[in-house]
Amino acid sequence: MVDTVPAALSGWESFYVIAGSSGGALVGLQFVVIALMAQVQARAAHSPIGAWGTPNVVHFAMVLFVAAAMSAPWPRLGELSAMLHLIGLGGLVYATITLVRQRRQDGYRAVWEDWVWHAVLPYIVYATLFAAPFVLFTHQTAALFAIGGAVLLLLFVGIHNSWDTVVYLVVDARRDGLVPPGPTN
Repeated sequence: MVDTVPAALSGWESFYVIAGSSGGALVGLQFVVIALMAQVQARAAHSPIGAWGTPNVVHFAMVLFVAAAMSAPWPRLGELSAMLHLIGLGGLVYATITLVRQRRQDGYRAVWEDWVWHAVLPYIVYATLFAAPFVLFTHQTAALFAIGGAVLLLLFVGIHNSWDTVVYLVVDARRDGLVPPGPTN
């Protein structure tokens, strides 16, 4: 198989432009949401947000990072493969740190769905980003679809988890008395 990046990735250009742009825009939107939520003044702010909210920003940033790596003008697939291994390994390390934070914080009691979306799916994504480059030379199409699927899944995980966090802060935390009611008119 020819070790040329343009031949391997030319059909993926639009996909990574869309995914990377979406990841970048959602990072910015997450900052806006957190800034607006700061006005709510939740009592248990830092530990739960570090465990459940911050990973969303990291996931969106990783989508942007993978899209940039997949769009960069690499001279050969070997360099791209090494970069994807590092991204996957870094993601696995971060997912482990996040899991520890989620288990240690006491501001929010997670349910099974939280563990699937906030812990299991990110591990699957980052393990795929770590493993797919191993077969990039022998099963190029399958590897590229695995990488693209991982990026898309990470984007969906970030969207779901951001929405879940906002809904909790706006509805459930207020109901549970963790967030004071808003101003009355």
